Amino acid sequence: MRFKIEARPQPSARMAYLSPLIAVGLTLFTGLILSTLVGTNPLDAFYAFFIAPIDDWYGLGELGVKAAPLMLIAVGLAIGFRANIWNIGAEGQLAVGAICGGGLALWFYESSSVFLLPAMIVAGCIGGMLWSSIPAFLRTRFNTNEILVSLMLNYVAVLILSYLVHDPWRDPSGFNFPESRLFTDAASLPIILDGTRLHAGFIIALLVVALGWVFVRKSFVGYKMQVVGMADSAALYAGFRRKHMVWIGLLAGGGAAGIAGISEVAGPIGQLLPSVSPGYGYAAIIVAFVGRLHPVGILFASLLMSLLYLGGESAQMLLGLPSAVTGVFQGVLLFFLLAADLFINYRIRREPAVSPIVAATAADTEVTP
Repeated sequence: MRFKIEARPQPSARMAYLSPLIAVGLTLFTGLILSTLVGTNPLDAFYAFFIAPIDDWYGLGELGVKAAPLMLIAVGLAIGFRANIWNIGAEGQLAVGAICGGGLALWFYESSSVFLLPAMIVAGCIGGMLWSSIPAFLRTRFNTNEILVSLMLNYVAVLILSYLVHDPWRDPSGFNFPESRLFTDAASLPIILDGTRLHAGFIIALLVVALGWVFVRKSFVGYKMQVVGMADSAALYAGFRRKHMVWIGLLAGGGAAGIAGISEVAGPIGQLLPSVSPGYGYAAIIVAFVGRLHPVGILFASLLMSLLYLGGESAQMLLGLPSAVTGVFQGVLLFFLLAADLFINYRIRREPAVSPIVAATAADTEVTP
């Protein structure tokens, strides 16, 4: 007997929405197994990962703090992903957004204008869009691969940020540490929940989710991007230009990542550092797919991913586990999601094995007149 993978005639729409829940459940089960293998009580591990981080108001605030950038970036990326435009450069676009918006805060350091913070957000958005326009231009003009270009630009952006805080933008009163001056109150996002670090960036993220839903579900451009993602031939027949979709998809992702970058440095961080993200740009890719590229699904998926970040930190403190445990859970979650998608769209069929002699005889019989 041999096995063959073949496409299902009609994939289940219900399972397509249930598969993220299945992936989450399998991830939790895998976590319990791993905790047992390393000699940790599974109940203690479950409590440390999923209960302890959010058992008070401060923990819930931290959940929103980490969910906000994931939510922002994932919504922007999902717009391009729906049209098969693969922006893997959100980490660099986040860094450039932080540079542009943070640079404005340092340039007008003595200002107390109410327009400074909105200007920083706009500058961060424009910076992220400009950085994402590089792979967009190269893709539409020279047909380069946007995956490779956007990915490589991540390292360039982070190195530029590191250079700035090590030399020209370094705090002269910072005891030679690679960091900028602390932002003033006029350049900082206000706290929206007393006793926590939850800031107005979370509200901005919710607004972006709402705008993303309107774009995807109600706008003609969103419909065109969905058609392009389903079939290039149909889009070409309808007169939809793919180059336009490439620009829209990459600029949307870059702008959202840029806003996430300035929200981080004007929010919980409060200054520019050599690294302003623990990998939000990469984790947001998982968030986008767990949320099924839908803004509402991304809202809940970002909260889940935020809980994984907090759970990893809690496990380090309560159980003494390594910091890499967060990456392990992210990878396991993505693995099970991709596996679920495979079995939704394909099935395994068992076929009887045919000997080479029989196959050759059958072929000769077919060609004999």
